[in-house]
Amino acid sequence: MLKNQIVEGLEVFSCLPAKKTKRPPVLFVHGAFAGGWMWTETFMPFLAKAGYPCYAVSLRGHGGSHGRDQIDWHSVTDYVDDIGTVVDWLGETPVLVGHSMGGFIVQKYLERHPVPGAALVCSVPPQGLIAAQFHLMFQKPQLFMDINRIMSGNYPDTEILREALFAGEIDETMLAAWLDRMQPESHRALWDMSMFNLPNLHAMHRPPMLILGAELDVLVPAFLVQTTGQTYGLPTHIFRGMGHAVTHEKEWPLVAAALQDWLAEIRP
Repeated sequence: MLKNQIVEGLEVFSCLPAKKTKRPPVLFVHGAFAGGWMWTETFMPFLAKAGYPCYAVSLRGHGGSHGRDQIDWHSVTDYVDDIGTVVDWLGETPVLVGHSMGGFIVQKYLERHPVPGAALVCSVPPQGLIAAQFHLMFQKPQLFMDINRIMSGNYPDTEILREALFAGEIDETMLAAWLDRMQPESHRALWDMSMFNLPNLHAMHRPPMLILGAELDVLVPAFLVQTTGQTYGLPTHIFRGMGHAVTHEKEWPLVAAALQDWLAEIRP
């Protein structure tokens, strides 16, 4: 059963197995313009059914968490601190799963803390956002401008959102709900991810890592996901025919199953 609560000002969703298990908890970290809600309808119940206690945080300024009015001032370091707050509340170190910006934050968290495992899903690479931004600007200049409009609180229509996040057939009701829940992102955090606060690869703990991407992702293209894999000396799994929002593509269970298979090899 899905539960929603506030932990030191942060919205935390939980979805627990029907019976207690010895499997490690999983903490999901959302991407830019989103919130913990993006995990609640798909990955969390899928993995809870497999025996994993699942949690998802809405970073400060997102979803139902505090700091919405000051979102432009929140930094990547602030978001890393939010993960630490939830980990302390859990009382047990979870496996971290980060999507897009969330994957970048997970990498920054690893500078300070060890974890049993870390999964990067369509993640901003350790080299930052610059390459992705230039790729989008040259490949899809109109979409690049439309996405930048979100920064000012001007939300795109469903067709623009569809092009940015999805590649396959999608449910129109879900698309409208996603659009309704989108929000501005911190300018400061985006600059941090671009050049000012990139992961310190020499300081990072190196737990077992899973690196997943999507073939038709226009926001974090597959070649950048492969760059992340090369940086960490790990293979990558690129899902064919999918876009950036792999949590809600029609074939999202394939991605969740890959995550489950990898989790089965993790030891707390």
